Amino acid sequence: MKKAKIFYFTLQDEQTKEEKLEWFERTRFEDIPFDHITPDQKANWINLTDNDFDELLPLIDKQVKSGKSEEAIFQLFSSGVKTQRDEWVYDFSKDALIERMKYFVEVYQSNLGNSTKEKLDIKWDDDLVKYLKRGIKIYFDCSCIVRSQYRPFSKRFIYFNKYLNARTYQWFDIFHVEKFNISIAINVGNPDFACLGSDLIFDLASLKFGNGTTQCLPLYRYDKNSNRIDNITDWGLNQIQTHYNDPTITKENIFHYTYAILHHPTYRTKYELNLKREFPRLPLYPNFHQWTTWGQTLMELHLNYETTQPHPLPQIQTATKPNPKPKLKADKTTHIITIDENTQLHNIPPLAWAYKLGNRSALEWILDQYKEKKPKDPTIAQLFNTYKFSDYKTQVIDLLQRVCTVSLRTMEIIQTMPTE
Repeated sequence: MKKAKIFYFTLQDEQTKEEKLEWFERTRFEDIPFDHITPDQKANWINLTDNDFDELLPLIDKQVKSGKSEEAIFQLFSSGVKTQRDEWVYDFSKDALIERMKYFVEVYQSNLGNSTKEKLDIKWDDDLVKYLKRGIKIYFDCSCIVRSQYRPFSKRFIYFNKYLNARTYQWFDIFHVEKFNISIAINVGNPDFACLGSDLIFDLASLKFGNGTTQCLPLYRYDKNSNRIDNITDWGLNQIQTHYNDPTITKENIFHYTYAILHHPTYRTKYELNLKREFPRLPLYPNFHQWTTWGQTLMELHLNYETTQPHPLPQIQTATKPNPKPKLKADKTTHIITIDENTQLHNIPPLAWAYKLGNRSALEWILDQYKEKKPKDPTIAQLFNTYKFSDYKTQVIDLLQRVCTVSLRTMEIIQTMPTE
């Protein structure tokens, strides 16, 4: 059988819909100037790249993850947690989460042996229905409640449980409450690349906007006996020590080097098309230890954003309404954040908006997460819809000022990176 040939033609994106339709109406098919396209090795046939991306060091590989190979920088990688019931298992308030999850478990237990989920008033998925049919007992456990990096610079408590989270992936091998670990989260399959470090559990959608997922690279992993193991491979260490002829380079150095590279604007621009559809790969730039310093500084900023020095943003009282409606809107032209009908933050530095995670600045992520939203789950809407922005107003203002500092310092570091 002969291989199919691909011929491709596109009109300019700047043309309007009417202009495109008019062009096709007056152009015969045989006169369309098709290009004959040869797909690349990965079967891509549009937005083809002309760079050295495939020659860079792989950060991950499924064969390495399974133990069948060593040729990647990280051995273990994991998607963020996929709960299937975010409204139930996440909350800003630990007390509210305890109340809700006790109810959830009580309803589940009271219906053991009943497989008719239409009669039940909690969020069910296929796995939970199977547990019910099999008679598996699930009990409330307060130790399951831990902090998570739900969205950028927005932490929530999560009820982290193998039965009540649909997919925990490798997080029981990564996260331990009493043991230190940090991960680099990367959005894969999204139009705008983003990455963020945290010492908490990431959600599947932590860096997601549109399609794609959040994938995480931990510094360490833990075995069944909770023994800590380096997650940077010996192969990766050898590759980098050999390249730089420097046996003092450590695996932690490589972790921070990776974090710096993933923030490098030139790297993101050069490999923009690759990063939209593939996992990042690692170039080896000159001055390794300078990159390590940048990466470590960025990681410390992003881990400790809640305790960094707040940037002074003047609070302007615009009204004195007793129950002001929350607004949580940013105006980049006037450099103002409107908190609610009474309060605004002024003099937002323009550079702060430039620190983006995907298509939003860090400050905009915070504003989005603290908005009052009607719960989609009818039971939560009826019994547990207790969130009020006013309870968190002071906390959010403080958080915005601290993340403003983080944004400015992040951009200052990024701007010192080489442009070539």
